[in-house]
Amino acid sequence: MFNIESWQEIFDTIRKNKLRTFLTAISVASGIFILVILLGFNSGIANGVRSQFEQDATNRIVVSTRTTTKGYKGLNPGRRLKMRNADYENFNRKYEDQIEYKTSLFNTWGGQVNYQDKQGSYRIEGAFPDQQFIENADLTSGRFLSEVDVKESRKVAVLGYQMKQDLFKDEDPIGKTIRVNNDVNFNVIGVYTDPGGSREETRLFIPMTTAQQVFRAGDTINRIAYTVKMSENFDEAVATSAAMAASIEQDLREKFVVAPDDRSAIRVFDTLEEAKKIYGLIDRIRAVFWFIGIGTIVAGVVGVGNIMLIIVKERTKEIGIRKALGALPNTIIWMVLQESIFITAIAGLLGLFAGVGLLEIVGPMIEQDFIRFPKVDFNTSITTVVILIVAGTLAGYIPARRAANIKPIDALRDE
Repeated sequence: MFNIESWQEIFDTIRKNKLRTFLTAISVASGIFILVILLGFNSGIANGVRSQFEQDATNRIVVSTRTTTKGYKGLNPGRRLKMRNADYENFNRKYEDQIEYKTSLFNTWGGQVNYQDKQGSYRIEGAFPDQQFIENADLTSGRFLSEVDVKESRKVAVLGYQMKQDLFKDEDPIGKTIRVNNDVNFNVIGVYTDPGGSREETRLFIPMTTAQQVFRAGDTINRIAYTVKMSENFDEAVATSAAMAASIEQDLREKFVVAPDDRSAIRVFDTLEEAKKIYGLIDRIRAVFWFIGIGTIVAGVVGVGNIMLIIVKERTKEIGIRKALGALPNTIIWMVLQESIFITAIAGLLGLFAGVGLLEIVGPMIEQDFIRFPKVDFNTSITTVVILIVAGTLAGYIPARRAANIKPIDALRDE
């Protein structure tokens, strides 16, 4: 029940000890403020890492081969390993149940692309239609590659948005003809954007079969990319992806007779497993931030506890008179706890509002590669409020118990 007299007593005590109360409140407010800022930046780190993974599909496996660096079973180092269409087709059949999207790739760096009097050097990639989803590419106009384009080896091309800006400016490129390496004409059928930004938008996608013909690659391929079907259980999806990646690597090592410790000859990059490692690291960072933040709050709580002990000592005679007049121990305990919780809550809420306010102002301005838009969510704010209440209770409990145990006769003798 609301008791105005008890609140008047609290405010009278605070007025009599303004500096002491202020310094104690500052320690509590700074603890909550530091905790909120740390958790906000942990959220920013998570957003930044997530945005990096979202540049391509998170559940992606990329397979590539290079040159052997070690001799093995009588074979010399320095062998250039080349995957072929048959390898891609075999993997498609073997892992059909695990594959969501798939493509083989043949790319060339620094390919010259001309449109009328404009030209530039770009990466040209032969791919299958699923590359759009593996790359998280969104079409701004036209369409992406189709199975018919690949089957008929059509000379069609999909431009990245930055490439379109370089060559076409404000002109609509759909239906226009570009020339690749001053040799082959391609008809533009689409323009895409990529979450990776302008660097990823300087690529030209053409049908895989066309790329192999134009660049005289025969049936060789540079890379294979897959996305793995996701399950509701993230750990299960990670295990499936890791098993598939390990199996593909083992198949290629056996085919090309590569030493088990030759890590550069065959590379299978599993983004889902890497994502799990990174998110696990973020969780550990968050735990460390909580530890640091709680540590600063504890320092503030100790300060509140000390001030309440002093207050109890100063009011010993008053407490003794209350007990002599019939005040119950629970009433005395609540009297002390009420003041402790009030000081802690007010100071903590000020720290919470200051931290949230700062993140709301500064957060939108922070957009780096691995930290983006730091902020605290509603659940975190509620958690800090709960921490405030618990901290205030703990800070006042020991002094409250001491006050409740004061004997009236001893209190009346106190000077």
